[in-house]
Amino acid sequence: MKKLTGKVTIWDVAKEAQVSKSTVSLVLTNSDKVSNKSKEKVLTAIDKLGYVYNRDAAALRSKRSNLVALVINDLTNPYSAQLAVGLEKHIYDLGMLPMLVNIAECVERQKQVVKTLKEYNVSAFIMCPAPGTEQSWQDDLINSGFPVINIMREVPFSAAPCVLPDNKKGTHIATSHILSQGIEEIAFLGGVDEISDYHERLSGFLSALKQFNISEDKRVIQAQTNRQGGREAFNSLIKKSPHIKAIICFNDVIAYGAIEAMRQHGLEPGKDIKVVGFDDLEDSRLMLPSLSTIAINADEIGKRTCQVLKELLNQSTPPVRTLVDVNLQIRDSSQ
Repeated sequence: MKKLTGKVTIWDVAKEAQVSKSTVSLVLTNSDKVSNKSKEKVLTAIDKLGYVYNRDAAALRSKRSNLVALVINDLTNPYSAQLAVGLEKHIYDLGMLPMLVNIAECVERQKQVVKTLKEYNVSAFIMCPAPGTEQSWQDDLINSGFPVINIMREVPFSAAPCVLPDNKKGTHIATSHILSQGIEEIAFLGGVDEISDYHERLSGFLSALKQFNISEDKRVIQAQTNRQGGREAFNSLIKKSPHIKAIICFNDVIAYGAIEAMRQHGLEPGKDIKVVGFDDLEDSRLMLPSLSTIAINADEIGKRTCQVLKELLNQSTPPVRTLVDVNLQIRDSSQ
């Protein structure tokens, strides 16, 4: 069959494929509510007729573009950057375009960025929310018609589904690894009350102490989740507990700072004090000593997040909470 010489419409495609117009629309928007057989018929008809899908016009009609906003808490954190790359890959695989922004752990910047991105009629927001993000603000965003997914952190009682690593399991198995060596002088370093993953990781640490019948006294030092926070946390810890033998760190970057401070005190990581991080950054296996850490598969976080995104865009109901498994990488710093 020759391609039509005039402008080919969605009605022409439906007629050629012998399906309804709504079926063609579902195929064009990558919906999973259409059978493979019907999808193949529509795609064959599109190829025969030379139909070109005008995404801009469709976006105007539906008030939705094919842009997905990635609102990342801190792109100076190596794991956040690694996570963003994984998310971008899976968003591209959906036939959509990621729009990446950094909010630098600032809730006010987050509000400004989201307000601007709403004007672009983005299809959805994937957010690692800043500390202090309010449930009411996020629910208002959802109620205004924008799907929202939280990753790595959750906003308590928000209507947004979330995709998270199993934080509690991670710190529990890390702490148990140390305690099973007969070491009881152990502390948890880093993180602040305003972020949900701090409470989850601290909970895993405390649950392991309880399992080994060890008291919780003076074993937790809060700090900002960066290298300087790690330095300050260790300096505070060593004043309180000069006989400390092991630290479980909120993340790898905290561990890097703590190790630097440790050496300034004439202590050798892995020998005088055992260290375990969380994230499994590339540098963690390359440094000396190599850092034991909890590994989170950033690609799996991205894959699961995009599965939830597909369900939201198809107006299905995804799981409220998706947990991605973690595992302990034992290296020289804790053997």
